Amino acid sequence: MVTTTTPTPQALNAPLRGRRSPLASAGLHLTLIVTSVIAVFPVLWVLLTSLKPAKYASTTDFVKETTFENYTNLLKDTPFLTWFGNSLLVAGLTTLIGVFISATTGYAVSRFRFPGKRGLMWTLLITQMFPVAVLIVPIYNIMSSMGLLNQPAGLVITYLTIAVPFCAWMMKGFFDTIPREIDESGYVDGLTPFGTFWRLILPLAKPGIAVTAFYSFITAWGEVAYASAFMVGDENLTLAGGLQKFVNQYGAQWGPMSAASVLIAIPAALVFLFAQRHLVTGMSAGAVKG
Repeated sequence: MVTTTTPTPQALNAPLRGRRSPLASAGLHLTLIVTSVIAVFPVLWVLLTSLKPAKYASTTDFVKETTFENYTNLLKDTPFLTWFGNSLLVAGLTTLIGVFISATTGYAVSRFRFPGKRGLMWTLLITQMFPVAVLIVPIYNIMSSMGLLNQPAGLVITYLTIAVPFCAWMMKGFFDTIPREIDESGYVDGLTPFGTFWRLILPLAKPGIAVTAFYSFITAWGEVAYASAFMVGDENLTLAGGLQKFVNQYGAQWGPMSAASVLIAIPAALVFLFAQRHLVTGMSAGAVKG
């Protein structure tokens, strides 16, 4: 005997609930297209401006007399490569030292109990509340008393004070998601706490380390205020300070400045491409616990 059941109205309407109407679908795609154009437009404008002669720099004639003259003049007639090297040195040291300090600090706070632990974490959090403008003068005086003005080491230390507190908090949250049983297995095998951290925990923390490295690099690579205040002389400037040479009270050299902007963006884009597959995982894991 075969029995049949009549579908309920809810069952008939269930598949339709997940569908978008043609109008809603068109609106969604239109929104995505407009958002994409808004995001890409400034980058495309700078790129096309860098390929225009000086007489067309402030016009909308983007494909008229396309030339690489801005790039050749930038590399030959300005200390751009010196500025680029200084920025790579400062950003590279900030990234390496920042990752090491943030990872070790985050691990220690996540795994161990010690006097002043809560105070340390509050200190790291409170330092994020002060704007750059407030800190320039005291940090300038400290660096001056230590003889670190106009020195890459002074900028590295300054950028570490910006990057490490945030990254240490993030790494602490990430290490909280790693089971403590892994640490215990390392102790059973005779590893020291640092050996356990280095050989067992750190390989599992690659997403968090990628986010920390990316944030530390971008902090040092794109910062302007400290670089302009602490460094003088063409041979000591970083890219942030060097770009200001193209702007004066009489106007701006848009061609060389846009060409420099394109070249400056390349290392940041490469770092992002290297770390992007870990960014979402690392940031979401680091936000699980505080």
